[in-house]
Amino acid sequence: MATAPHHRTGRPTPTTLAYLFLLLSQNIAALLLLPLVIASALLTLVWIGLPFVILTGTLLRTLANSQRRTLPHLPPRTPVPAAYRPLPPTGINRRALTIITDPATWKDLLWLISGALNLLVAAIPAALLAHGTYQALYALALIPDPSFYGTYQPTGPAERLILLAPAALLILLAYLLTIPAITLYTTFNRFLLQPTEKSRLTARVAHLATSRANTIDTQASEIRRIERDLHDGAQARLVALGMNLGMAEQLIDHDPDTARTMLAEARETTRRALTELRDLVRGIHPPVLVERGLHGAVQALALTHHLPITVTSTLPGRPPDPVESAAYFAIAELLTNTAKHSEATQAWIRINHGQERLVITVADNGRGGADAAPGSGLTGIRKRLDTFDGTMNITSPTSGPTIVTLEIPCALSSPKTSPSSEKA
Repeated sequence: MATAPHHRTGRPTPTTLAYLFLLLSQNIAALLLLPLVIASALLTLVWIGLPFVILTGTLLRTLANSQRRTLPHLPPRTPVPAAYRPLPPTGINRRALTIITDPATWKDLLWLISGALNLLVAAIPAALLAHGTYQALYALALIPDPSFYGTYQPTGPAERLILLAPAALLILLAYLLTIPAITLYTTFNRFLLQPTEKSRLTARVAHLATSRANTIDTQASEIRRIERDLHDGAQARLVALGMNLGMAEQLIDHDPDTARTMLAEARETTRRALTELRDLVRGIHPPVLVERGLHGAVQALALTHHLPITVTSTLPGRPPDPVESAAYFAIAELLTNTAKHSEATQAWIRINHGQERLVITVADNGRGGADAAPGSGLTGIRKRLDTFDGTMNITSPTSGPTIVTLEIPCALSSPKTSPSSEKA
């Protein structure tokens, strides 16, 4: 999804404080995980420790990734990517060795060990705020304790109110220190969790290798489908057409009525063969996509569905043909899933372009629960986008709605003249 804009602010907001407390909880979890990591490291001296390495390595990655997802919500609001080596699907020794030798694992361990320092940095404003609030409530007699932390026991309201001044000072100090503490925390943790250039390059190469393999498999599957459709459809009809024409040629002199019947059948066979060829070509690259572009093609696609679908587009030009085709078929697959599984009564499609990325949002008001499980149509869409280094993000709670965002890096060509927004 699109990165949140960089907002410079010199004062904390309630949202900022909420994310600060979330960071605190993540570091507390990191400290709790540290003894388990140490125990699994000691157990690696014998074979029985390898499964624990896989377990603790997976937990560590999950926890570090949760921190990576939280950090972009705080200044400077830039993403913190992960660059782990992919784990082998099988083999305890291979999986454990991959985790141990991955440089990203050691950076995660360094982040884990620094959890106490992170807690100290992030907890200072929170502790000052909590102490100042407690002192203010005590000064206002809203807390029934007879003494203040067991060290000071005022004898009257005036002595209680004396505590308001230091309480206000503590709250002000917490306010002033929140942004510097967050800045120090995010800078330090970004340094720890950001992948090195070598790790990023290794992960990029692994991703491209996987994408290339998936692309080759997809292309081979598509070629087999085209061959099968041609063999079972148009080719069979053309063979039957040739046989009918040959028999009509033999019968035309002594049985013209039968010959005319066979010629009529040949004409009908020709019509059906042409229809199947057009359908086949449309499945490879729809003519409407060539003629009207992505916006017009998606509008035409929306009109064929029984759901009311609103199509909105702000494209100032046209994407490259392969990207346009991939986007069109991805939208078509999403709409098919919506019609089959979502029980929706309305759907929306939004297409725009920014920061050299084609961004498509497909949403519906259905029951939700969409999941890109292996073998599903959503997995096929993700593989299709991988060819262009694109991404797919799904938000689909159980009660709905479902929002799928597709992003494909690309540049646009000549501007188009179709209207920027229409309702289909």
